[in-house]
Amino acid sequence: MKTAERMGRLGTESAFEVLARANALAAEGRDIINLGIGQPDFRTPDHVVEAARQALLDGHHGYTPSNGIPELRQAVAADVNARHGVDIDPRCVVIVPGAKVTMAMAMLMFGEAGAEIMYPDPGFPIYESMIRYSGAKPVPIRLYEESGFSFSAAEVLEGITGKTRLIILNSPANPTGGVVPKSQIDRLVEGLHAHPHVALMSDEIYSRMTYDGLEHVTLLAYPELRDRLIVLDGWSKTYAMTGWRVGWGLWPQSLAEQAVRLCINIHSCVNAPTQFAAITALQGPQDDVDKMVSAFDERRELITQQLNGIAGFSCVRPRGAFYAFPNITASGFDARTLQDRLLAEAGVAVIAGTSFGAQGEGYLRFSYANSLANIAAAMERIRDWMAHNS
Repeated sequence: MKTAERMGRLGTESAFEVLARANALAAEGRDIINLGIGQPDFRTPDHVVEAARQALLDGHHGYTPSNGIPELRQAVAADVNARHGVDIDPRCVVIVPGAKVTMAMAMLMFGEAGAEIMYPDPGFPIYESMIRYSGAKPVPIRLYEESGFSFSAAEVLEGITGKTRLIILNSPANPTGGVVPKSQIDRLVEGLHAHPHVALMSDEIYSRMTYDGLEHVTLLAYPELRDRLIVLDGWSKTYAMTGWRVGWGLWPQSLAEQAVRLCINIHSCVNAPTQFAAITALQGPQDDVDKMVSAFDERRELITQQLNGIAGFSCVRPRGAFYAFPNITASGFDARTLQDRLLAEAGVAVIAGTSFGAQGEGYLRFSYANSLANIAAAMERIRDWMAHNS
């Protein structure tokens, strides 16, 4: 059989490949500590689970509108207004089966041969994968360790050409845990006045996970961008609902109808009981969210301290999400080799920085969405392994 050429341009997400290897080793009886997968180790709050159960009992078993039930789109708009003070038209909210769908739709909408799309490097691997799949040229935005893995607004603006269709931003960020300072965002927005042909997609899936007193800076706070801004967010990280597969995209009014058409063609709609659970998550008590973020903050302190105590490692303090991205250039190993050997020989699953782009060489990604005890044990294993292998 002959498949389309574009299939060869699709990348993957290495965290799932490492997870499969880690699970295979565990099935053989190995004791594996997984600091690779970006998934909260908490349960979905009980009242959210109950809402889905009740929706099933109430007979919500059929199709819903492709952009989501009106009650959920209204709940998203109300939540955005409450958190950011921004008025949102619920008709511009599109509910999707996981936040990845919003980014895929954005790339398909703007990407084609001859177009350019800018994306963070190191960054979430699906950005580059879907840009290539769309036929567009991926143009990396370099993130700098010395600035907490922020970009330079001046460099981003210098990289814009007449072919640039879309700029992807992500803060708080995967894989670095970096948070872009408001000063850089201000400069970028100001400079974009000279480039009205460029759209933006702001991936804000970790918007509730910032530390050290930082407040999340949403691009929705800049009214001058609203007619060309797509915002991506969802429930997976904030409410420990990764397996529920539900997210939302906020689209400019001029693009919302096209986004809905893509939904109709690709997935019809999000399953009904999950949408009712999502309403309850937004409108119900937020205690579980606060407890989870507080736990992540405590783990962040531990893993940063421990990583900086390992020979050959140095780790910038992450300011958001639940990832640490230590520099391992002094270890004597490249990222992929160290990833593979730590799993096979030390029993610790981590992800090579090169899984997140060319600029990720010399780094590893650690997810601290795991218990303090497991993090401490993993650090001890790595410290011992490095002492015998460096």
